[in-house]
Amino acid sequence: MTFVITQPCCSDASCIPVCPVDCIRPRPGDPQYSTTEMLYIDPDTCIDCGECVSACPVDAIFSEFDLAATMTRYTDVNRGYFERHPLDTDTTPSPGKKKRPSKEGVTLRVAIIGTGPSACYTAEALLRRGGVEIDMFDRLPTPWGLVRGGVAPDHPKTKGVADMFASEFRSASLQFFLNVDVGKHVSLADLREHHHAVVYAVGASGDRRLDIPGEDLPGSHSATEFVAWYNGHPDYADRTFDLSGERAVIVGNGNVALDVARILTLDPDELAKTDIADHALQALRSSNIREVVVLGRRGPMQAAYSMPEFLALGYLPGVDVVIDDAELTLDPVSQAIYDDPDIEPSRKLALDLAREYAHSARTTGNKQIVFRYLVSPRHIRGGDRVESVELVHNILDGDLNAVGTESTTSVDTSLVLRSVGYRGEPVADVPFDEQRGVIPHDRGRVTGTVGVYTAGWIKRGPRGIIGTNRGDAEETVAMLLEDFEAGILPAPKADRAALAELVKRRGPQVIDKERWREIDAAEKAAGRIAGRPRVKLPVIDVASTND
Repeated sequence: MTFVITQPCCSDASCIPVCPVDCIRPRPGDPQYSTTEMLYIDPDTCIDCGECVSACPVDAIFSEFDLAATMTRYTDVNRGYFERHPLDTDTTPSPGKKKRPSKEGVTLRVAIIGTGPSACYTAEALLRRGGVEIDMFDRLPTPWGLVRGGVAPDHPKTKGVADMFASEFRSASLQFFLNVDVGKHVSLADLREHHHAVVYAVGASGDRRLDIPGEDLPGSHSATEFVAWYNGHPDYADRTFDLSGERAVIVGNGNVALDVARILTLDPDELAKTDIADHALQALRSSNIREVVVLGRRGPMQAAYSMPEFLALGYLPGVDVVIDDAELTLDPVSQAIYDDPDIEPSRKLALDLAREYAHSARTTGNKQIVFRYLVSPRHIRGGDRVESVELVHNILDGDLNAVGTESTTSVDTSLVLRSVGYRGEPVADVPFDEQRGVIPHDRGRVTGTVGVYTAGWIKRGPRGIIGTNRGDAEETVAMLLEDFEAGILPAPKADRAALAELVKRRGPQVIDKERWREIDAAEKAAGRIAGRPRVKLPVIDVASTND
C-alpha cells in the first residue's frame, strides 16, 4: 500500500521533512518546485507510515485504498511524476531550513506588512529561528489574505492552511495589528524606528485589464471583484452583479476562472454548506445563469488551469463540461509537446481530460461549463450594458504565441468577467517596478535600502499556489538573517509598547490577536448553528471589538 497526494494539495511542503524515506517531490529548492501544480509521493519508496498525512495542512493525502472515486486517478498521477523525475538520494536540506544562532543578547524585531500566505510563511520561518518578535500589519480587520478572501468557498480543505498558521502563531512573540493601513496610519519610517527589519508581503490585489472597447460597460467586471464579493471581502460586500441572463462569459482559463465558473453553476444548496458570503448566496439563489463560457487565447495544451482543478470539474453535480472536439486539434508544435515522453504527466492528462469531456454524454437540464480555445475578446458590445462579446479566432506561431486572424464570431451574454491575472500595485515609501508590477529586489532585499525586504506575489509576481510562497519566504528570511548576523541592520530606537502607543495615537481601532480570536470564534459559532464552517462577517463593527 502507498499514500497518494490529491487535488487539495497546496504545495507548502509541510509533508516533506516528516517523511522518513524522503520520497515526496518536488522539494523547495528543486527546479520543478516553483512551477509545480502539486506535490507527489513515489509509490515504490513509500513505506506506508502515514507521517505525511498528519503533517498535511489541507488534508490532501490518502491511502490508495481510501481514495474517493473522484480521486482514483491520482494514483497514476503520482507514479507518472517519478517516471519522468526518478527519485534521487540527495538529502541536502532545502534552502532556508537551517536554524541560525541568535545574535548574542539581541532580540530580532521584524514588522511584516500583510497577513496572507507569503506573510505567514515569512513569520513561520522567523519563529523557527527563535529570539524574535514579530508584528504583523493588515489594513483589513481580518487576517489570512487570499486564504480568506480568494480561495473558493467550495474548497474548504485549502482554507485549512489558515488553521495551521493560527496554531503556530499562538506565541506571544507574534502580534497582530489588524485594521491598520501602513502608509496611511503608520509609515515605513515609523516601522523602522521600532524594528530591525520590515518585510512587505502585501500580495497583488490589482487585476489586469483587457484594454478593448466596451470593457467598462455595466455587466463587465474583473473576476477579482467577483471572487472578493462572494468571499465576503469588506471592500466588495456592496457590489452587485447581473445574474439575470442565462449565459456568462469568463475571459481567461486559469484556476480563478474555474473557481468562478463553479460558483456560477453549483447548486446554491451545495454552496449553502460552505462559508460563502450570505449576500452572494442570496444573489446566486436567484441567478438565471445556465451556461458559463470560458475563453482561452491559446490552445488546450497551453491552458492556464491546473490539472487537479480541471479534473474536479467532471464531478460537479448537475453540471456538464462541454468542449467541441474540433477545439482540441493541436498545432504541430503543441502535438510535439504532447508526444514528448518527458512531458509532465499532469499537463498531458489535462489534454486527455479535455478529450474525455468532448466525448462525454450530456444530461438534459444540467448547467454547462463550455471551454473554448484559441479565441480572444476584441469588443464587448452593448448599449446601456453588456449584450455580447465579439471574439477573434487565433492561431499559434512557432513560439506558441496567440496571433489573431480575420475570422471572428460573437457570443451573446449579459455578464463578462475578465480573469487574466492579478497585478501588484505601488506601495507607499518603497520603490516599484510599474512594468512588472513588483517591488524591485535582490533575493528579497528591496533595491536601494537596508533593512527592507519583500516576499510573495509583490516580490515575484502573481504566480504559483499557496505553498509556493514557503520557499519564496524562506529565501527572503535567509537574506534578512544574514544581514542581521552581519550587524548591518540598524537597531530599533523604540520598543513594542511605544509602537502600540504610536498606532493608537494615529487613530485606527486596532484589532489585535485576542480580538481576532473573538471574531473568529463568533463566525464559527454562527456557522455551527447554520451547519456551515463559519458565517463570515463582511462588515465588522470594529468599534465594538475595542469596548
